[in-house]
Amino acid sequence: MTRVLLIEDDPAVRRGVVLGLSRNGHETEAVGTGEDGLDALTAVKPDLVLLDLMLPGMSGLEVCRRIREISRLPIVILSARGDDIDVVIGLEAGADDYVVKPASAAVIEARMRAVLRRIAPDQANTGADAGPTTVGDLEIDRCALTVRKRGEELPLAASELKLLLFLSAAPARTFSRQQLLEDIWEHSYYGDVRLVDACVMRLRAKIEEDSRHPVYVQTVRGFGYRFGPLPA
Repeated sequence: MTRVLLIEDDPAVRRGVVLGLSRNGHETEAVGTGEDGLDALTAVKPDLVLLDLMLPGMSGLEVCRRIREISRLPIVILSARGDDIDVVIGLEAGADDYVVKPASAAVIEARMRAVLRRIAPDQANTGADAGPTTVGDLEIDRCALTVRKRGEELPLAASELKLLLFLSAAPARTFSRQQLLEDIWEHSYYGDVRLVDACVMRLRAKIEEDSRHPVYVQTVRGFGYRFGPLPA
C-alpha cells in the first residue's frame, strides 16, 4: 500500500482522485492548501506527493521547492494545462513528473508507479551488482543508491538519481532525449522531453562545479546526453 499526500484545492478533483486511489489500495490524505500540505508531511509520512500547481495562498511551485529543500520524496504535478509554463517551472523546482487534468485514475496510477520505481532502479539498467565507483569528485554507490561529492552525500531526487545511474552505467554511449524519457520516465509514447531537460539541469546544478561547462553530464548537440567528457 502506498501512502499518498494529495494537495489539491478543488473539492471535486480531490474526491475523484481519492476515490480512484482508494480503489487501487492506496492510503490517501487530501488537503486543500500548500500550507496544510507542508504540515501534513510529518504526520502522514507519504511515499509520494500529488501536487496541484494552482493553489490558494502558497503556490504549488513554492510547496515543491520547500519539499525539495528537505526531502527527495517523489512529487507528481497535477496541471490543468500540459503546455503551461508553470509545468516547466515546476519540473525545474524539483518535481519528478506531471499529469494533465482531468486525468483518469489509471493514468495517475501509472505515473505514480513509474515514479516510485525510480527510487529503486533495476539492476539491469544501473549495474547495481557493482560496488561504489569513483568518477572525478563523485562516488556513485549503486547498491546503497547514494551519490557523494568529495565525501558529502548529494540530495538527489528519484529522477535525478536514476538518470545519473543510467547514464553512468554506459559512459561511452549517447542517449537521445526520447530514449531517456522512455527508460527513466517510462513514457512509451512520443512524450514531453521537457522532463529530461529539466532533470538534467537540476542534476548538473548538484554534481557539476560549473553547470554551464559540465564535466559529468554532457550534451551531444543534435543527439542527446552522455556521461563523461566528450572525445577530443
